[in-house]
Amino acid sequence: MTTLEKAKLWLSDTFDKETRDAVQVLIDSNSPDLEDSFYRELEFGTGGMRGIMGVGTNRLNKYTLGQATQGLANYMLQQFKGEEIKVAIAYDVRHNSKEFGKLVADVLTANGIKVLLFKEHRPTPELSFTVRDKKCNGGIVLTASHNPPEYNGYKVYWNDGAQIVPPHDEAIINEVYSVKFDEIKFNGNDDLIEWIGEEQDDVYIDACIENSTYQNVGKENLNIVFTSIHGTTYTTIPKALEKAGFKKVDLVKEQMIPSGNFTTVASPNPEEPAALEMAMDLARITNADIVIGTDPDGDRLGIAVRNLDGEMQLLNGNQTNTILTYYILNEWRKQERITGKEFIGSTIVTSDIFFDIAQKFGVDCKVGLTGFKWIGKMIREAEGREKFICGGEESFGFMTGDFVRDKDSCGSILVACEIAAWCKANGRTMYQYMIEIYEDLGMYYEGLVNIVRKGKEGAEEIQNMMKNFRENPPKELAGSLVEEVKDFKEQTSFSVSKNETKVMNDIPKSNVLIYYTQDGTKVCVRPSGTEPKIKFYISVKDTVTSEADFRDKLKSLEEKIEEVRKDLKLD
Repeated sequence: MTTLEKAKLWLSDTFDKETRDAVQVLIDSNSPDLEDSFYRELEFGTGGMRGIMGVGTNRLNKYTLGQATQGLANYMLQQFKGEEIKVAIAYDVRHNSKEFGKLVADVLTANGIKVLLFKEHRPTPELSFTVRDKKCNGGIVLTASHNPPEYNGYKVYWNDGAQIVPPHDEAIINEVYSVKFDEIKFNGNDDLIEWIGEEQDDVYIDACIENSTYQNVGKENLNIVFTSIHGTTYTTIPKALEKAGFKKVDLVKEQMIPSGNFTTVASPNPEEPAALEMAMDLARITNADIVIGTDPDGDRLGIAVRNLDGEMQLLNGNQTNTILTYYILNEWRKQERITGKEFIGSTIVTSDIFFDIAQKFGVDCKVGLTGFKWIGKMIREAEGREKFICGGEESFGFMTGDFVRDKDSCGSILVACEIAAWCKANGRTMYQYMIEIYEDLGMYYEGLVNIVRKGKEGAEEIQNMMKNFRENPPKELAGSLVEEVKDFKEQTSFSVSKNETKVMNDIPKSNVLIYYTQDGTKVCVRPSGTEPKIKFYISVKDTVTSEADFRDKLKSLEEKIEEVRKDLKLD
């Protein structure tokens, strides 16, 4: 069918008048949005289904959400025959999130499925926790993470509290696409809804404290600045910090107001220094030791600490995770909890330093595809044999323990603040602690290049870029020969020097390429599963002997990343 033919299907009586009128406007005006709204159906990526809100098959709206939920309901009714099925639902601060949450609940209850629905905004990790805590068969959260305000999304969790993975994800997608819009049951049954409120916050926060704290040193003297960047964690983080014993917490009050417009920032992404600018300004006034910000649905965290010059500096995700992982494993070793049957989790685009950390402390490091759903899968498959300690990925996500099966800013913030307090009590900073880790294991430094290409043409351009990198891999990067090419789509690893190809089948297929050079430089190329962009993850490394040496090496590694960028023609 042509795009116009697809659009005209939405003029039938299956769709409400508001939807029909909006589609007619697109058709009559020959709007360029018509093509992008209908040329495809929304897909599940690493973060579930995410898209711009509006009418059309490639937009998030009543009907695409209804279709997804009806398909999920059909699948759950097959999987849990004869059981009382329960699904927990949460939503973030985005436009329409609350309405979408009730819409999704109505479709589930119309199918006889009981729903546990949060009364107000709640962080994604609390939803993951609640699925397990309330023994639900699944969970749904309405969120688009840190995407721009015009986006919303839909993430599905299974009964282990983790996001869906094979075989459930593909089976659910098949069910979703087999649902016709006129088959969606929208007439819900409120008698099957159980409302969840603040009482669940306390249970979740207590679990975070129990699973994410190790010692009580200097907490009363640590100066903290926190911002929720208009997102959901205004409901949990201040309470958690207070309950964990931190006395000096200053909030960026303007950003503690929930808002789908994210009025004080260009992007509510704590990966970007600009998103923490107001928090940094407050830190200068309060002489804070640590600044923390979270994204709208409260799973990612950005941390800034004082660098060697005493200035607040945002750590990248790998740096934060390095500090947290090293500290946690060291505490486990002190408590004699490491038996050799433990593991940490990471992803293929994350720094390889986590292999070094795991080796130092005598645990395994398991690696999966991008997205915490794969770390959740590791935990489920290892249950009864190996104990999960912690895990993270470079995109500012981390989790402690397996009580939550998704990245969790709350538990991670509690550990980070504990480390900062312990460091301060011992006359150093968290940044200096990071350098000590590099002195021990070697210094890894990373850069991320995002190339945005929007719409149908942009998607095709990204496909062509991947095709070119696959067929014409670079031979040299920053003066070092490329030694190995890993292609996760073809599941092959090619050794250049040996001219030998090996099969990799321990990780599912994915459209990802990784190049390793002879000096240990690593470049990963991957299209985003949730945004119209292609990402280049660049990792370089060197040895460090002192703080002065760290300064020199930091400069040389930054220059090396710039060389790699030029070699890949990413300017």
